[in-house]
Amino acid sequence: MPVIKSAKKKLRQDKKRTERNQKVEDFLKLMVKKARKNPVEKTIRDAVSAADKAAKKHIIHKNKAARIKSALSKLLGKKAVSKETAPAAAKPVKSTKKTTKKKASKKTFKKS
Repeated sequence: MPVIKSAKKKLRQDKKRTERNQKVEDFLKLMVKKARKNPVEKTIRDAVSAADKAAKKHIIHKNKAARIKSALSKLLGKKAVSKETAPAAAKPVKSTKKTTKKKASKKTFKKS
C-alpha cells in the first residue's frame, strides 16, 4: 500500500479509472457479441459505435477497433448479398420541381 499522500490519491484515481474503463470494455464486448449473434444493420451499427468510442477514450487501440469494425462489416456483407438475390420492390420516383434564379441587375458606373 502507498505511504505518501500523492501515491494514495493516485491509487484512488486509478481505481476509479479502472472501473470506468472496465464498464466501457464490457459494453463493447456485449455489443460485439449481440452483433455476431444477430448480424442486422442496427446491432452492427451499435457495435461499431461502441468500438469507436472505446478507441476514442484510449481503452482499446485504434487498430483493434478497426479490426472489430472490419469483421462486423463482413458479417453485414454476407447478409446484404443474400438480400440482393430477393426481388426488390419498386419505389415510386419522386419528381423534383426546378426553380429559376433571378438574374442580377447590371450595375452602372458613372464616369467622372
